Amino acid sequence: MTYPRRSPHGVASSLLLVLLLLAGSVGVSDAFSSVVVVAPRKASAFSRTTARGQKRVSSSTLNMVSEPKKETTWDRITGPKLFKTVTNWEGIHAVPLVPLRVLTGLLMIHHGSEGGLGPANFDSPEFQGFVDYIVKPYFSFLPGNPNLWSAIHDYIEFVGGGLFAIGFLTRPAALSLLGTMIGAVYFHLASVGAQGFPLGHVSNYSYDFEEPALYALIFLVFWFNGAGPLSVDGVIYEKIKEEKD
Repeated sequence: MTYPRRSPHGVASSLLLVLLLLAGSVGVSDAFSSVVVVAPRKASAFSRTTARGQKRVSSSTLNMVSEPKKETTWDRITGPKLFKTVTNWEGIHAVPLVPLRVLTGLLMIHHGSEGGLGPANFDSPEFQGFVDYIVKPYFSFLPGNPNLWSAIHDYIEFVGGGLFAIGFLTRPAALSLLGTMIGAVYFHLASVGAQGFPLGHVSNYSYDFEEPALYALIFLVFWFNGAGPLSVDGVIYEKIKEEKD
């Protein structure tokens, strides 16, 4: 059996075709591999870009959260500070204490100068009226001369009021004035009663015991806390503190 003879050109063409097919398959696989390799690289780059973007967004969000909003006067009136209690009466919080202390002390001076410019004007009708209509009927349990107790009352309010106003020996002055105000509250309650407190109406519009009760609370506050700013006590304390340091 004989086989047809192939020409050298035919064999060469066949070999060339096989080589081209092999080369093509290798190229396709390499191309596919490159696509597979490049795709993850592009994906990882995209992930990194996305992460950076998220980081920028999160950092900007944190900056927005960390930067406090500027508080306005309306915020102070209607915001959480409306319900906040000041625990340290210093700085701006101590400013109202000055007119409160000074005015209260001056009013006490006025209360203590019955019948004249100073305290205990024994010969005046005002002083004698205090003895006859207040001390004798309502404080008869006190030992000694009623005139003496009336004079002590006047001196406490006159001298103590002056000391309280300038903030000198404020705690002893406040304690003494607190005692006189407790006595005044007792007198008014014993003479006219509670006057329908807290909802009753007083026909002559003279709410007698309320004024000394309010004074008593003021003196109690200063007895506990001291004179506050712009006081002689404050100056003395600063000098004593410097010497100790």
